[in-house]
Amino acid sequence: MENLNMDYQQFLSAITKKQWERIGIKRRSGLAIPLFSVYSENSIGIGELPDIKLLVDWCKETQMSIIQLLPMNDVGFNFRPYDAQSAFALEPMYLSLDELSEVDLAPFKKELESLRERFPTGSSRVNYQIKQAKLELLWKVFKRNSNPSSAFNGYLEDCKSWLNDYVLYKVIKEGNSAKSWEDWDSRIKDREPKALENFRNDNLERIKFHQWLQWQLYEQFKSVKTYAENKHVLLMGDLPFLVSRDSADAWSHQDYFKLDLCSGAPPDMYFARGQRWGMPVYNWQNIARDGFCCLKERLSYAENFYDLFRIDHVIGVFRIWAISILEPKENAGLNGRFDPQDESLWEAQGRKILSVMVSSTKMLPCAEDLGVVPECSYRVLEEFGIPGIDVQRWMKYWGTSYDFKAPQDYRKNAIAALSTHDSTILCAWWLYEAGTVDGELFKIRCQEAGISFDLAGKGVFNFENSNHGRLRWKHKINNSDLLLKALNLALLKNNRVDNEKGGVNSSLFEAGDLVNLYKESYNERKKFWDYLDMGDKFGRNCAHDLVRLALEKISGASSIFSIQLIQDWLSIDCLYDCDFWQLRINFPGTMSEKNWSIVMDLSLEDILTLPVNGIIREINLRTGRM
Repeated sequence: MENLNMDYQQFLSAITKKQWERIGIKRRSGLAIPLFSVYSENSIGIGELPDIKLLVDWCKETQMSIIQLLPMNDVGFNFRPYDAQSAFALEPMYLSLDELSEVDLAPFKKELESLRERFPTGSSRVNYQIKQAKLELLWKVFKRNSNPSSAFNGYLEDCKSWLNDYVLYKVIKEGNSAKSWEDWDSRIKDREPKALENFRNDNLERIKFHQWLQWQLYEQFKSVKTYAENKHVLLMGDLPFLVSRDSADAWSHQDYFKLDLCSGAPPDMYFARGQRWGMPVYNWQNIARDGFCCLKERLSYAENFYDLFRIDHVIGVFRIWAISILEPKENAGLNGRFDPQDESLWEAQGRKILSVMVSSTKMLPCAEDLGVVPECSYRVLEEFGIPGIDVQRWMKYWGTSYDFKAPQDYRKNAIAALSTHDSTILCAWWLYEAGTVDGELFKIRCQEAGISFDLAGKGVFNFENSNHGRLRWKHKINNSDLLLKALNLALLKNNRVDNEKGGVNSSLFEAGDLVNLYKESYNERKKFWDYLDMGDKFGRNCAHDLVRLALEKISGASSIFSIQLIQDWLSIDCLYDCDFWQLRINFPGTMSEKNWSIVMDLSLEDILTLPVNGIIREINLRTGRM
């Protein structure tokens, strides 16, 4: 491969020099995985912290050295990992009851077996009722084993800056039928000291229980970290940039947030109406006033578990798309604005926040820099030596040939990936999305151009071969002139109808945005086929061959890291007996039971013995990765 002798010495002159020296400047391969998607023979209902050790073993088997975990934070009962109830606290349902510290489980043997029978592993979706069931049993175990140890007391002292507010939030929420803190009694909501003291004194045992849960999580995760270190495998934690509006952080530090605004994303080629996420926007001025303590403490705690951390939505440190909480939800992200609005402030704000992060931790930061990205973001990440992410399907020579970028043209300072948790896996992209446009976006562009979508669509799209809201071009529309001809015909028909109704005739047709959508997507499948050098048999059923070649291509990229979803790695073999579309982790902009619930068909023990492991190992060896 042409990139085996790549020079990555640029990282030694970056602001993150110390972090790079700590982990070693090497071409690495890895996997990305939500813990809820895997399980072992010992798991009860869901993936558990000790199961990560089996992922470490799989990395050693396949010549990988990074495990990128999706957020591990406490999600309450909403089960959305990027909308956590705490920027610090870990999710209790990931605890292994079999490996609790300083407890006697003998009296609970029957209850453990009953729990295992009620919540078997191996289903295609997580049964999230496991969380409440686990918490109920953990409460019983705690009450029987509640004598504090020196290790437990030491943990309480070390973590009091965030833990005290978090456990108070959890217990108050329990006593208020899980209502948001904004709906609590005003004295508690506004954190009147006397009211909080009285509540604390009345609920000491439940408060101690939640402290105990976090200590148990800490102990089990630290054990995982030690195991990974001994195997020379790095753990990357996904630290969501934002936290839930209903979180311990928002309640305990209300002045750190602009609570009249919620975050989202502006319209783009995949989300025509933009996105409204709902998490509150940070008030960076107030956070800076307090010396960024909350950010520093968060990174300090994460260091216990991770070698690297992923900054989700890193472009938000420069500016964030902010939407009024009074804006109708059906408008999604259409009527937002960037915060700060003054573009001249973006780079300075991003530099300051990233500087605080880098100077506050030994962990190497990595960045998710997708979406509508300000130019200053690329420049600052390069200077800091913070890897962004280059996703193969979006790596093209935009504005010129629209061909896929050669592997040597990927950023060195990046993670090369086939897919993300917010996208389809590669096989599903190939079958349903490659060579298509988003139907909602095309409708909006037609509306802006004064064209009837119904008339235009009939002329340019093959609706029979279109799926999941993606519209596939007709083969006969094989150049932009033919597209314009079809659109102009639709415009004329539309105008004729308007004239008959007494409407006003449209002016000269402008279709630049529609032409761009066409150029970005028409013939995309053939271009990808040629990019992978798959020969002259274009069009045959080839998803598994295609993903293997795509993995070889992405692994050979210039990017210092290559990290793939476990679903993409295992797609090399014929392991999935389902529609590839259903293997997606999250469908952004939707509220569905299909989000954040996908589970692998095989246990980790079975995955460790798969024949495909040898193919994965060979890909990584051949492309100089470890």
